[in-house]
Amino acid sequence: MRRYGVPESYEKLKELTRGRAVTKDSIKEFTEGLELPEKAKDYLLELTSHTYVGAAIELGQTVDIAINLVNGVTTL
Repeated sequence: MRRYGVPESYEKLKELTRGRAVTKDSIKEFTEGLELPEKAKDYLLELTSHTYVGAAIELGQTVDIAINLVNGVTTL
């Protein structure tokens, strides 16, 4: 949401989730009501806990680089 300049994006998500059960239907309704490009909405609606990795790949690579540096390995 921040990527597309949605104002108060955190507050909107907090309003959706605080004190309520979060369901597939509530997420779908919330996402469809956002002022985002359709392609972005489609991407969000396709995400699942099994398909979302966020920054995990990049963070893992950073950890590998740091470990190599600590161990004296200078090649990437």
